[in-house]
Amino acid sequence: MALGSLSVIEKMVASTSLLLHLPISQKHAGDHYGARKLVSRISLSSSVDKAEPRTIRLRAGTVNMEVKLERGERLYLGMDFGTSGARYALIDKEGKIRAEGKREYPLYMSLLQLFECMQACLFSRKSEETIDWIKSWRTTLFGLLEDIPVNLRQAVASISIDGTSATTIIVDSKTGEALCKPFLYNQSCAEALPIVKAIAPANHTVCSGSSTLCKLVAWWSSCDTSKPSAVLLHQADWLLWLLHGKLGVSDYNNALKVGYDPEVESYPMWLLAQPYSSVLPLVIAPGTSIGSMKENISMHYGFPKDCVICTGTTDSIAAFLAARVTQPGKAVTSLGSTLAIKLLSTRRVDDARFGVYSHRLDDKWLVGGASNTGGAVLRQIFTDDQLENLSTQINPANASPLDYYPLVNIGERFPIADPNMEPRYSSMVSLHQENYPNST
Repeated sequence: MALGSLSVIEKMVASTSLLLHLPISQKHAGDHYGARKLVSRISLSSSVDKAEPRTIRLRAGTVNMEVKLERGERLYLGMDFGTSGARYALIDKEGKIRAEGKREYPLYMSLLQLFECMQACLFSRKSEETIDWIKSWRTTLFGLLEDIPVNLRQAVASISIDGTSATTIIVDSKTGEALCKPFLYNQSCAEALPIVKAIAPANHTVCSGSSTLCKLVAWWSSCDTSKPSAVLLHQADWLLWLLHGKLGVSDYNNALKVGYDPEVESYPMWLLAQPYSSVLPLVIAPGTSIGSMKENISMHYGFPKDCVICTGTTDSIAAFLAARVTQPGKAVTSLGSTLAIKLLSTRRVDDARFGVYSHRLDDKWLVGGASNTGGAVLRQIFTDDQLENLSTQINPANASPLDYYPLVNIGERFPIADPNMEPRYSSMVSLHQENYPNST
C-alpha cells in the first residue's frame, strides 16, 4: 500500500515525527555541516548561479542545497517500506524536509525460483511467492542508507521505519535467520482460521485469514515435532533489528493483528495460554528508543555513535499521521498498491466480519480497515497513460454504472473479510476494450 496518493514523503515525515520528542542527547561530535561539502563530492560545475534556489538530484532522491545545518543541529530519519518499494525522508525538528529518496524493491530469485516463477506465470499462480523478499528488503534498506547525503548523516539523531501491516517474518531467536518465507500483508492462511476462531473472542481482529496470528498458527502447524527456537517479527521490526541488533522487539501498532491488546498494553490470557506464545515479541509503544545503531553500520555509513533506533508503526498509520488529522470523526483514505481507510475516534471498534479494527493513537483510536483492491490491480489492466486519460473522464458527481471489483488475487480483507471472494472484471475489461480496441 505504501506508494499512495498521499505524499509518501509526508508519510515519512509522520513516521519520523515519532522521534522528535525523544530525550536525545544534544552532544554532537561534528562541527558545521554545510551543503558545500556535498557539492564538492558530486563535482557540481562552479558556474552554477549561487543566488538561485537549487535542488540537487542524488541517485534516487533530492537534497535542498539552500539549507545548511547549524553546529549541533540534529536530524531525524524515517523510512517507509510499502508493497512495491521504499522511501526515506530526513527532517529537522520543525518537520522541514532536508533530503528524500526512494527505491523500488529488487526482485531476487534463484534459478529454481525463476523456473517456479515461469510456471506460476504459465498457470496463473501467484509469482510473488518465488521472490526472495528477505534479500530484497535488506538490499533496499542499506541502499536507502547509502542514498542519504554524506554530509547529513552525522547529524542524524534517530531512525524509525514503518512497514506493511501483518507482513510477518519468523526468525531463529538466536541468529535472526529466517525460518521460512515471509508471510506478506495480504496473504491468507485460511487453514489456520478455524484454530484461531476457536481460541479468540468472537469477531476479534485476529479472526481473519490474513491476520498475523493466523500466519503464526499456520507456521507452527507446519513445523515438525521439534519446534525451533523462534521469534515473530513484523516487517518494520525486522528491518529495525538489522540496525540495532536486538531480536524480538515490536510496537503495539504492528502487533495488533497478532492479538496484542494496546488498551491494556499486554497480550490476552487466551493467547498466552497457547504453546506458540513463546514466539511472540516484546511489545512497546511506537517511537520508543530500542537502542543505538550497531557500531559496524554507523561506522560504515558515517552515522553518529549515539544515533538511536526507535520502534516503528504501520504504513497506513504513517499515512494518517501525514494528513495531520486531529478532530475525531475525520478520516483518511490512502490509495496506493492497495487501499486503506483510517478514521479518528474516541471509541474502539473491532469486527473481523467486516475487516474493521482499531489501532491505538495516544488516547484515541484509528478505526478502519485495509482492502486488497487498489492501484496494483489497475496496472495489470491499464497502462499509466491509459489511467491518466480515463481519469479525466470521471465525473465524481455521478454514480458509476459499472459493476466490477478488481483484485489481484482471490480474497478480500475489507469491507468484507472473505478469503474466497472472487474478483469481478467484466465491466472493467469492457471499458478497456471500448476505449482501447487495438491494445492487447
